[in-house]
Amino acid sequence: MSDNGASPSGRSTEAPDVDAELPATLHIAGLALIRTDSPPSLACWTGCFPVPAGADPAGMTLVIEPAAPPEDSTLRLAHDVVSRFDVFVDQASEYCRTRLRERDFELTTEELSWLDLPELPLALPEATVWADQTWAIRFAESRFRLADPYGILVTFEGTLPVDIQGLDDEQ
Repeated sequence: MSDNGASPSGRSTEAPDVDAELPATLHIAGLALIRTDSPPSLACWTGCFPVPAGADPAGMTLVIEPAAPPEDSTLRLAHDVVSRFDVFVDQASEYCRTRLRERDFELTTEELSWLDLPELPLALPEATVWADQTWAIRFAESRFRLADPYGILVTFEGTLPVDIQGLDDEQ
C-alpha cells in the first residue's frame, strides 16, 4: 500500500476526511459560529448573539447536510438572518400573535388572552439556516402548551414567516 492511503488499484482505502475541509469557525456579520459535534452526515456551526446582562440569550445555527463547507448562497442567507435577527424575531412573534388565534392551535381561553399582551410569552429565540435555503426561528421557551417540550418553530420563506408549529417528542 502506498503512503497516500491508496490501494494498489489506485482507489482510496480510507474514507475522505470531511472534517479536514470544514472550518472550525465561521464569521458571519460579526457573529462567530463555532463548529459543534454532530453526526458525520452533517456539519453544524452555532453561535450566540452578545446580549446585555439580564436579557434573554439568542442564538444562530447553520446546518449543512451532507457535511460540507457552506456554499456562498447559504452564507449570504445566514448573513441576512444575522444582520436582521431582531427584525425577524419581531416578525416571528407577530406572526405567532396572529396565527395562534386560529382554532387549529386549540389555545385555552387563558392562552388566547396572552396574545393581547404587549409582550408574548416567547423567549430564547434561535435561528437555524439550512443548506437548502430554508430557515426558521425557534422560541425555545414559552408558556403556551403547544410549545411543550421543545418550543415553537416559525418557518420563513425568504423574509416572510409562512408556518408555525409546536415542537414535541415526535418531531
